[in-house]
Amino acid sequence: MKRLLLLSIAILTIFTISACSSSKAEGPGDDKDKIHVKIGVNGADGAQWPILKEKAAKEGIEIELIEFADYTLPNNALAQGDIDMNAFQHIAFLGQYVKESGNHIVPIGSTMLAPMGLFSEKIDDVSEIKAGDKIAIPDDPSNQARALRLLESAGLLVLSDDFGLFGTPTEIADNPLNLDILPMTAQQTPRVLPDVTASVINNGVAGQAGFSPIEDAVFIEDETDDNIHPYVNILAVREDDKDNKAYKRIAELYQEEDIEKVVKEDTNGGSFLVKLTAEQLEKTFAELKK
Repeated sequence: MKRLLLLSIAILTIFTISACSSSKAEGPGDDKDKIHVKIGVNGADGAQWPILKEKAAKEGIEIELIEFADYTLPNNALAQGDIDMNAFQHIAFLGQYVKESGNHIVPIGSTMLAPMGLFSEKIDDVSEIKAGDKIAIPDDPSNQARALRLLESAGLLVLSDDFGLFGTPTEIADNPLNLDILPMTAQQTPRVLPDVTASVINNGVAGQAGFSPIEDAVFIEDETDDNIHPYVNILAVREDDKDNKAYKRIAELYQEEDIEKVVKEDTNGGSFLVKLTAEQLEKTFAELKK
């Protein structure tokens, strides 16, 4: 009986040592020691993502990109905890979302500015736009207002003095050509080009549709115009996570020179990094939420 007990103890010891050895063999770099971060995006093919993922991995942060088909889902997914961050929107868009939803999401870092442009299959210059022509624009509140400001900059419209960041076509003060302004889902704006004279298309949507945001636009935003500052794109997180070190580190890595270079190359100069401080982000966001 005693011999049987000693044999059992010996077998148990062997299994324990074997299990410990197996666990240690995985080493400090195994998955259990990594911080896994899910980032929601609207287009995961950007050349910056493989570089960012590689840089983050070296610091023990494993990035997983979760792609969404439209602009309505990534913020809801973030608020519900399905993802940890998102990177698809500008400050004004987030400000409007937070105001309407009551969900507590904040910017944690700036990424790039993607100028909005006017595109057409029928004209080569805005001077060719005629009375009664149809112009498509995105219908989400912030981009709709931005598109109308673009049309004003092109000399096609005059907006009311109190137009603001979320103005609508009802606040057009003067429409000398009596243009037919057609708001629609952002993803539809390139698809309706055969049916309209011109279409205001978000930079990212234009790229996905095969356009060069700079070379193919009939008219494009001026990057020196103060009116486009609210449209700097951002990395966003839940407010409770704004001090999370891993998330803040991802935002810092995004701002480095290698990312800046590849963004410019990947977009043919159509987008460029904008480096806003935490204080600038917070101030701009607070103003936009009003």
